[in-house]
Amino acid sequence: MDKARRIKPERTWDEISIVLTDNTAITELNRKHLDKTDVTDVLSFCYSPIPGEDNQFTGEIIVNVQLAVTEGERRHGTTPSRELALYIAHGCDHMHGETDYELSGRNRMRRRELRWLKSISEQDVTLVENLLQA
Repeated sequence: MDKARRIKPERTWDEISIVLTDNTAITELNRKHLDKTDVTDVLSFCYSPIPGEDNQFTGEIIVNVQLAVTEGERRHGTTPSRELALYIAHGCDHMHGETDYELSGRNRMRRRELRWLKSISEQDVTLVENLLQA
């Protein structure tokens, strides 16, 4: 999140939950919250600070592990753990207000996310792999 903070430095975070789910559950959440009926890789929800508290944001990043497993190799030639890390990075981008509705935004986000992934250590990848096995 520290790297994502550079996008909107005024946004400070209290807590962010990462929820691991599958195609069925994320499709239902996509329909319920965004009125879309397709399977997606990640959904992000940013919640404004509670008045009277420390002016810190909270949020959720919901990632589709099933899609990461099936699409990582096929679409990006990568491992499921790297694909899942990419989804989490994408969620962080969204948490800071970035959008990918247009090609320019999508490309800008992807470049940033790939830079972030290059900077993570093998220990971080192992943590993600452990999430996949849980």
